[in-house]
Amino acid sequence: MDETTLPALLLRNYQRFGDQKVAMREKEYGIWQSYSWKDYYEHVKYFAMGLHDLGFEKGDKLAIIGDNRPEWVWAELAAQCLGGAPAGIYQDSILTEVAYVIDHADAKFVVAEDQEQSDKILDMKDQLPKIKNVIYTDSKGMRAYDDPLLLFFPDVEERGRRFEKEHPGFFEKTLAEVQPEDVALIAYTSGTTGSPKGSLLSHSNMLRMALNLNQVDKKLESDEFVSFLPLPWIGEQMMAVASSLAIGFTVNFPESPETANADTYEIGPNVMFSPPRVWEGLSRSVMVKHMDASWFKRVAYRLLMPIGYRIADFKFDKKSVPFGWRLLYALAWVCLFRTLKDRLGFTHIRSATTGGAALGPDVFRFFHALGVNLKQIYGQTEISGISCVHHDGDIDPNTVGKPIPETDLKIDNPDPEGVGEIVSRSPALFIGYYKNDDATVETRGDGWLHSGDAGYLDAKGHLICIDRVKDLMHMKDGRKFSPMFIENRLKFCPYIIEACVLGHEREYIAAMICIDFKNTGKWAEDNRISYTTYTDLAGKPEVYDLVEREVVRVNRTLPEGARIRKFLLLYKEFDPDDGELTRTRKLRRRFIAEKYTKEIEALYSNAEEVHVESEIQYQDGKKTTIIADLGIRKMRPVSQYVEKKMKWWQLFR
Repeated sequence: MDETTLPALLLRNYQRFGDQKVAMREKEYGIWQSYSWKDYYEHVKYFAMGLHDLGFEKGDKLAIIGDNRPEWVWAELAAQCLGGAPAGIYQDSILTEVAYVIDHADAKFVVAEDQEQSDKILDMKDQLPKIKNVIYTDSKGMRAYDDPLLLFFPDVEERGRRFEKEHPGFFEKTLAEVQPEDVALIAYTSGTTGSPKGSLLSHSNMLRMALNLNQVDKKLESDEFVSFLPLPWIGEQMMAVASSLAIGFTVNFPESPETANADTYEIGPNVMFSPPRVWEGLSRSVMVKHMDASWFKRVAYRLLMPIGYRIADFKFDKKSVPFGWRLLYALAWVCLFRTLKDRLGFTHIRSATTGGAALGPDVFRFFHALGVNLKQIYGQTEISGISCVHHDGDIDPNTVGKPIPETDLKIDNPDPEGVGEIVSRSPALFIGYYKNDDATVETRGDGWLHSGDAGYLDAKGHLICIDRVKDLMHMKDGRKFSPMFIENRLKFCPYIIEACVLGHEREYIAAMICIDFKNTGKWAEDNRISYTTYTDLAGKPEVYDLVEREVVRVNRTLPEGARIRKFLLLYKEFDPDDGELTRTRKLRRRFIAEKYTKEIEALYSNAEEVHVESEIQYQDGKKTTIIADLGIRKMRPVSQYVEKKMKWWQLFR
């Protein structure tokens, strides 16, 4: 059998490793449960035959919703073995989002993790007439349910075992009929500008991408990978499914999203792939914890981190490190960096990558200072996740690397400065959008993927992605700027979790900033500042002063015309449930501009504060109205801020 499909690779790994190698682990009740490649194969086999016995046919669709669990991957492979396609749904999706994906994908069956996810489907079953069964994987809380739509995952597997006895060889025959060009996955886009579109990706698309990436970012059979990002995201599909099957490394599933950091520490992965928000969160946590550490640790951090930054700069500039700096770094490694890497769970990390959005250079530099060889990946769902990546020894924090093998990339309609739309093509280019031929023609009608991103190629052949073409802004005087670039700089601050930069066709740049409640709250407690809620904390003058210092830090790195002149602190964080972010945590700028019209207009007036009354809805459906007066802070010219030099005794504070 040609190993050109995901099910064929599963069969190969089963025949090669059997029960001698762990394929995946899941932490349950504090204990890691292991599954060999034999277990993996048999779960897929029997669930597939159970599905078929229930009426799943070639070409059918299977929707899956829940946290990262082995059952998710088993169900996905089972659908593929039968010639069907899975469609993943983010576990925190609200009812309308769940209904949209299930209905749009024409799913006949849904695999729902637990009671919460099953309830979402059952509450809307009258609106989802195509659904034949809802198969749940966790029986907790389901004993009293008697809806005929419901089936338990192990019961479907048992049904498959009975089916095998009656039809021996059926599964092997069906698996062998799966072709490389068959649809393997319907991956829904993030939907930054509207409803998500279903990208049709074939087995060939997924595997060519995984193998081409492996040529420049090597994975090994002995590697460990922790799968804690949502499986509907193409980045997680790329690693936990396609690359795992192609290479044969072990995938580990944490007990819950809340324990992901602790579980990652226990595993000590060799491979890690995460979007910028994860790396930003880790850097924020390190910076906050060092401020709460003993005086000796604070001194060590403040003295030794600059050494790491200097070594990182040597690496980025491709310069050899002088002997004296190597000696200093060895001291810093023993005293600080070795322990920091261990605390983050990165002791054995070899392949660390980030993608899904641009990562700020400050965060990039921070991890290289620690000795983590972090690389940027660039791509889209429509090209199976990957177009470019940094190569070892050729890392630039301001770029997203070079194209991977078999990928062609060019800049379409460049302006005089060389900036234009990024277009690419490769064997991983998607088949098209499900039930949306017009969008397919617009996106890949000429055989090239039109990304909608603006960027240019530098003299070294690296791609520099500036922002979405639609998000690039120009001020009233015609000066262009990238809001995403400024936002990434702001988010390096431990007290800022999100920001939306404004200024399109305006006289100056302003920002709406969301504080990090946990870190800012800890700072307030340390400084004996009392507060009650997020809204109360964000309105404190001391917090405005704290954030202003960070805005000054960012403004010093920006050209005069691209500096933030005013900002306000929002009364809540941006939230996907409120439509302000996508499920992959990207800003929906158009929606934000409409929702916060009053706040934005106040930023461009002479007002010193703006009164807001906003209704918010909690996850349990309850609603409340927030009433607040948001202060508007006007920035002085950077030259008027006094640069405070740290005295030697301040190291001990």
